[in-house]
Amino acid sequence: MKIILTNDDGIDAPGLEILQRGVQDQGEIVIVAPAQPQSGIGHKVTTWSPIAAEKLDHNHYAVDGTPADCSRLALKQLVPDADWLIAGINPGANLGSDVYNSGTVAAAREAAILGCRSIAISQYVAKDQQINWDITGYHAAAVLKILIKKTIEPAWFWNVNLPHPINDYSEIPLGFCGLDTNPHKYDYLKKKRVYLPFKGLI
Repeated sequence: MKIILTNDDGIDAPGLEILQRGVQDQGEIVIVAPAQPQSGIGHKVTTWSPIAAEKLDHNHYAVDGTPADCSRLALKQLVPDADWLIAGINPGANLGSDVYNSGTVAAAREAAILGCRSIAISQYVAKDQQINWDITGYHAAAVLKILIKKTIEPAWFWNVNLPHPINDYSEIPLGFCGLDTNPHKYDYLKKKRVYLPFKGLI
């Protein structure tokens, strides 16, 4: 089995490294990730400009493009016979309306559009807390092992969000949620001629 890994935080992000560790026993891993952070870029794709891709080592590519570009390039050129594409692990949840501006989710969505089974995985971060990547990796590996064995309809994909804080390696329950399309509560502060976004109403 061939698995493409990508993200929206850049090829050097800790979540991508942890993701690789978590699925390395599931098959051949090929990393095709943005050279620079692309968080929040949504489903932007490059249509007319050239896309540079540097092969860092065997099965490891840094792409000068968006997460969706990475999915396209991987599935059209680099790994056209891939069985799965997994995007993450994102530091922060992708829930509700986040799925529309998330580069992580966009990478998985683009793969699904192209006919490849895919998963987006994110780690929710509780207020004033930090991620323990080792524990996140442990739970991510467990849920991905389950999902990779499941069938999924064409053009559908999994969007996984791990709870937080997770303080140990004990089993956590799996739940399946519908899509919440309610917008976040945010506003803007006006300062002279600029508007500063903030989430002070949450």
